[in-house]
Parts: sequence; structure tokens; C-alpha cells
Amino acid sequence: MTTWRKSSYSGTSSDCVEVGRGVGIRDSKAPTTHLPVSDKAWSAFLAEVKAR
Repeated sequence: MTTWRKSSYSGTSSDCVEVGRGVGIRDSKAPTTHLPVSDKAWSAFLAEVKAR
């Protein structure tokens, strides 16, 4: 089973993107589907966001 996490900036909002480690990302309003993202791709994405 995957533990899904959302940003701490989301607060109690249910309109957010959630991340499942090693699985991908999903919309909290449609939790039955997700976009697969590899660990390598996620790390590259985070590095790019932090660099800006």
C-alpha cells in the first residue's frame, strides 16, 4: 500500500496534488488514478523547482 502525501502548504484543502513515493502523483479529487513518475524523474523535477 502506498502512503500519499500532500504539501504542507495545502492545509486542510482537498484541492491538491499528492505524491506517492515510488508510485507517482495524483489529484486529491480523483484518487483512483495517478500519473506514474519514477524516483529519478521526481528528483530531477524537484531539483529544477528548487533551482528557480
